[in-house]
Amino acid sequence: MDKEEKKPKTMKLSIILSLILSISIIVLILYFTIDAETFEYLSTHQIRYEFFFAAMGINVIYWTLWGARLKILSNAIDKNVNISLWESTKIVIANLFLANITPSMAGGEPVRIYLLNKDGLSIGGATASVLGERLLDAIFLLLCVPFALFVFGKHIDAGPLRIGLAIAIVLFILAVIAFAYALKNPKKTKSFLIFLSNKLSRFSRKKDSENTIIDRINSEVDNFHDSMAFFLSDGKKAFIKAGILTAIFWITGWMIPPLILMGLGLEPFIIESCAIQVLLIIIVMMPTTPGSAGITEGSTAALYSVLIGSSILGVFVLLFRFITYHMGLIAGAIFQYRIFKSVASFSLDTIKKQK
Repeated sequence: MDKEEKKPKTMKLSIILSLILSISIIVLILYFTIDAETFEYLSTHQIRYEFFFAAMGINVIYWTLWGARLKILSNAIDKNVNISLWESTKIVIANLFLANITPSMAGGEPVRIYLLNKDGLSIGGATASVLGERLLDAIFLLLCVPFALFVFGKHIDAGPLRIGLAIAIVLFILAVIAFAYALKNPKKTKSFLIFLSNKLSRFSRKKDSENTIIDRINSEVDNFHDSMAFFLSDGKKAFIKAGILTAIFWITGWMIPPLILMGLGLEPFIIESCAIQVLLIIIVMMPTTPGSAGITEGSTAALYSVLIGSSILGVFVLLFRFITYHMGLIAGAIFQYRIFKSVASFSLDTIKKQK
C-alpha cells in the first residue's frame, strides 16, 4: 500500500478513534451520574430549550469572531489580498474538522494555511497569520491563568488534575518561548529545520532534491519572519485589533456553559465557569488523544462537579460537548467536503503541491 492510499485510512482511523473516545466517556459519565434524582429533576424543573439554541447560536458567533480575527491578520500582511469575512469564516469552519480529530487541535493549522494561500497569501504570510493567532491565544490564556487559579484553584483537590494543569502551563510557556526564539533567530531556525528535514528524509522512500528542500525552507522561513516582524512594527494596529478580538471571541465561547446551565434550570455560575474554561482549554491544548476526546469530557465532569450535582452532571457534559465539539465536527466535515470534495483528502502535502 503506497503513501497516498494510507492517508485516507489514517484519517478515518482518527475520526473513528476521536468519536469512540468522546462518546464512550460521555456514556460512562451518564452511566455513573444518571439516577432516580436525574429523572425527578428533569420532570419537576422547567427545561428552557431556548437557552440550548442560544448556546448553539453563540457557538456560531464564536466561529464568526474567529474568522474576523483571521481576516484582520491576513489582510494586514498583504494589502493586495482582500479576504472577506465570509471567506475567512468558511476557512475557520473548514479547519474545525481536522482540528477536532488531532491532538492540540494542530490539524486545523495546515487547513487554514492552505486556504489562505489559495486566496492569495504566500505560504509564509499564511503561516504568520495562523501562528499569530496561536501566539495571541497563548498570551491571552496565560494572562487568564492567574484569574482561573484564584477563582477555582481551591476546588482542584485531585492530584492528577493538578499535575496535568502544571504540565500544560509549563508546555504553554515553553511554546511561547520557542516561538519568540524562532522569530528572533531566523538563521538558527533555518539550520534546525534543514537538519530535521535531512533526518526525516532518511525514513522516506521518495526523497525530494536536497537543494529544493533547502530553498523551500529558506524561502518560507524568510516569508514567515518578515510577516511576523511586520505585525510587531507597521502591522501593530492590526495585531492589537486581533488581540482585542481574541479576548472577545474566547469570552463569547465561555458563555456557552452558563447558557446550558440556565437551560437546565441551574445557576449560570458565570465567573466560576469562565475560570473552569481557562483550565479546561489548557488541558485540551496538551497533545494527548485526537481532539482531546475523552480527556475533555472527563475533565469537564471533574471540574464542573464542584458546581452542579452529580445527578445532572452527565446531562450537562453531553450538551456541552455536543455544542462545542460535535457541532464543530459536523459543520467542519460539511465545509471541508465542499472545499476538498472529501473529508479525508487533505494533508500537509497539499500545501507543497499548491506552490
